[in-house]
Amino acid sequence: MKECVEQLKGRLVVSCQALPDEPLHSSFIMGRMALAAKQGGAAGIRANTKEDIREIQTQTDLPVIGIVKRDYEDSGIYITPTMKEIEELMEVKPEIIAMDATGGVRPGGMTLDTFFKQAKERYPDQLFMADCSTIEEAIHADELGFDFIGTTMVGYTKQSQGDRIEADDFEIIRKILAQVKHRVIAEGNIDTPEKAKRVIELGSFCVVVGSIITRPQLITKAFVKKLTE
Repeated sequence: MKECVEQLKGRLVVSCQALPDEPLHSSFIMGRMALAAKQGGAAGIRANTKEDIREIQTQTDLPVIGIVKRDYEDSGIYITPTMKEIEELMEVKPEIIAMDATGGVRPGGMTLDTFFKQAKERYPDQLFMADCSTIEEAIHADELGFDFIGTTMVGYTKQSQGDRIEADDFEIIRKILAQVKHRVIAEGNIDTPEKAKRVIELGSFCVVVGSIITRPQLITKAFVKKLTE
């Protein structure tokens, strides 16, 4: 598994996700989306739910960063929030499992520290990625022992509200790279080939790109907005 992940170095991971309220919500469609990404040269896929991942695995042999997005009433954490989601993902065994590492209290009042310890103890050989929103969260995740530190949540949490990952030539990524020992995966609002190339030049292990490739409704909206300005 770890050898397979090495092929991601310096390359593109395409996030193939569609939530229930989106027009492309379908494991079949996500499988074909992943195949299209592979044909375009992607080195890996990020995907949501065991159903989508299972279908993607029938269409490509690319390594997968797996997550389960699920809402709980007692927590704002929704990316792989509990052991239930970890267990679901282990049914399909993605090469990497990503989870929210933003420091908020998880369902049932569990902290990230306790949750990550449980996950690692149960699955010691599994690779885990921390989806972070601030430099401080990234440093903490690194200290906990996550295999990969991601910038996935920058701008999406209260503590990072208003932050943009690409601001000041990716200052957030540069500061994280300077202060962590584990590999950094650049993700979040990287919406041009030039930005993707830049984060790799700065030292990111790989780059994840999603909506600008795989969400046609958002791509269309950007064109329409520009034409009506």
